[in-house]
Amino acid sequence: MRLLGLLLVGLLSACTVTLEGVTVSYRLDFTPAILRFEPDRGAGATYYVGEEVRFFLTLAEPGWISLVAIDPDGRTYEFDRFYLGRGTHVLPPGAYRYTVTPPRGLQRVRAIYTDTHPGSLRLEGVFTDWDARLRLYLETSGARRYQVAETYFYIR
Repeated sequence: MRLLGLLLVGLLSACTVTLEGVTVSYRLDFTPAILRFEPDRGAGATYYVGEEVRFFLTLAEPGWISLVAIDPDGRTYEFDRFYLGRGTHVLPPGAYRYTVTPPRGLQRVRAIYTDTHPGSLRLEGVFTDWDARLRLYLETSGARRYQVAETYFYIR
């Protein structure tokens, strides 16, 4: 049991390994990049067709954000991407607006954080295997670090 505890401490902290005079350092970082992601009325809120929706997003570190909607009919599409600094942001930035459109029902939205530019591949279509499509998306970006956060609201 003691050995297991020591191994866990080693994995969760910065470590240095020396191999025949060569020092290799590594650090496992389990800190989330996205600390908060939700619509301006809160997760699960109701919006009516024609209303505007905004999102609160808090980042622990700067990076690229891609916003992906999953409509009630299963259609997926990337509707925005931008680079943001650390801190809390209201999306969309500036004078832009996100206006709610049909179809009515449960609207899911995913924020994808990457530490590099997302690349040219966009997430659009109806996916039976979201994880496979996300892996391809991340491979084209060359991201070393990523995180996906999801929120939702209802369209009436």
